[in-house]
Amino acid sequence: MKIIVPMAGMGKRMRPHTHTTAKPLLPVAGKPIVQRLVEDLTEVAGEPVEEVAFVTNPAFGAAVEVELLAIAKGVGAKGSIHHQEEALGTAHAILCARNALKGRVIVAFADTLFRADMKLDTDCDGVIWVSKVDDPRAFGVVKLDGNGIITEFVEKPQEFVSDLAIIGIYYFTDGERLREEMQYLIDHNIRDKGEFQLTNAMEQMKQKGARFKAGAVDTWMDCGNKNAMVDTNAKVLGFLQDRKDLVHPKAVVKDSVVIPPCFIAEGVTLRQAVVGPFVSIEGGTTITGSVVRNAIVRRQVNITDAVVANSMLGERTTVRGKAQDLNIGDDCTVE
Repeated sequence: MKIIVPMAGMGKRMRPHTHTTAKPLLPVAGKPIVQRLVEDLTEVAGEPVEEVAFVTNPAFGAAVEVELLAIAKGVGAKGSIHHQEEALGTAHAILCARNALKGRVIVAFADTLFRADMKLDTDCDGVIWVSKVDDPRAFGVVKLDGNGIITEFVEKPQEFVSDLAIIGIYYFTDGERLREEMQYLIDHNIRDKGEFQLTNAMEQMKQKGARFKAGAVDTWMDCGNKNAMVDTNAKVLGFLQDRKDLVHPKAVVKDSVVIPPCFIAEGVTLRQAVVGPFVSIEGGTTITGSVVRNAIVRRQVNITDAVVANSMLGERTTVRGKAQDLNIGDDCTVE
């Protein structure tokens, strides 16, 4: 089994945080998004994962690539890095990792987390995981027959076709066949909405006899913008709330209250503070005389005499003396 993780987007909706951190490396409940995704997929793969292939933007730099290779090693797999220098669509992004498109392959885009009882069915050519959405116009969607077999793929329909949105996780039994169909799109300049789309490649496969099933997820967690990230952080903490290691034993908690679930790293200091629920705090942060709830707080942040909620605070930020919903990047001061 191989896992391909396309993650070359610049994360513009997550600015200012993505000015300094590649979006898939932003933390959720103390771990980067992409690390949680790879660990979750490895657990449900049903067989050893040989390789995790990351499709990145070369602008991310060498340090990001080193971290990604460590994530692959952490699940016992070989890591490989592939570059997509121009955003030309989902099929183009996956094809950048053409050397990994062999045998059974999971493709998972790195802005999605999930909770599901996933089954990689062997009686079909692939599984595409979907979730019902209120407004399907921003998504690729599928239509199904009575047996859960996909009858049609439609990319971002502007008139109602289906409310079953593709969440960005796919399983293919034959990576080489997928590679051939995506290469056909590029060789013949077949685009949809101006880009080479994976849904078009899958539609071609289906017309040639491939059978795809729709898989359902219990929870689909988006990481597309600040509010979605904060909400996903809260959901993941909720799933982990029974774990004993969420609050590090070397965190300093003086005259303070921690309302679970919270992730509090080693090196955090709380003084006369109320923290939680649904707060993640990275190492080196100090919170004094403040209330923090439903927030992601990065490394070496200083919060004093403030009320912070529904917020993301970048590394080395300082917040003093106000009640605020904040979305601030690294090295900022708010007073």
